[in-house]
Amino acid sequence: MTTTTSQPGFQFPKAYSDFVARLRVPIGFILVAAFAWFSTPSMTSLWAGALIALPGLLLRGWAAGHLRKNSTLTKSGPYRFVRNPLYVGTLIVALGMAHATQQVGLLILFLSVFLLVYLPAITLEEQHLNNLFPDFHAYRQQVPLLIPYRKPLPVGRPFEFSLYMHNREYEAALGFLIGMGLLFAKANWMV
Repeated sequence: MTTTTSQPGFQFPKAYSDFVARLRVPIGFILVAAFAWFSTPSMTSLWAGALIALPGLLLRGWAAGHLRKNSTLTKSGPYRFVRNPLYVGTLIVALGMAHATQQVGLLILFLSVFLLVYLPAITLEEQHLNNLFPDFHAYRQQVPLLIPYRKPLPVGRPFEFSLYMHNREYEAALGFLIGMGLLFAKANWMV
């Protein structure tokens, strides 16, 4: 059985990782539908959730303004601190959205999806980066996967708005605004 690894002791079967990586987008739509249907937001939970999610959106935007997919190993911006800032940002946004819904079950659902879908996708991406960039192994030794606990790498290239646009990160911000708008509408409808 072939496996992919992102860290020693952390393995997913390659066939499983390949399968769930293709399901990320459809599962995202299912999550949005579940959040919309099962949420019971209040204005207080919505504002608190938005405040929790905002740093995640900013992190995603910062990362997108440094990312040059498949051409350069990105080591600047938030990639100095963690190897997967886009996923960390997604996790923070989802935690904010889950708080906004006031449903622990939705939080558990998202965390399950993160563990069972996103982490295997990360392992595939890291395998790809390892094959693409000879210096990825050294970068991986210096920079943590998701939680920044080591001294960051030196400052690299500056943020580039053109990369933010090229990587279409505005779609994540727009999706967040639409999702929060729907939850605000639902909170007003429930009153």
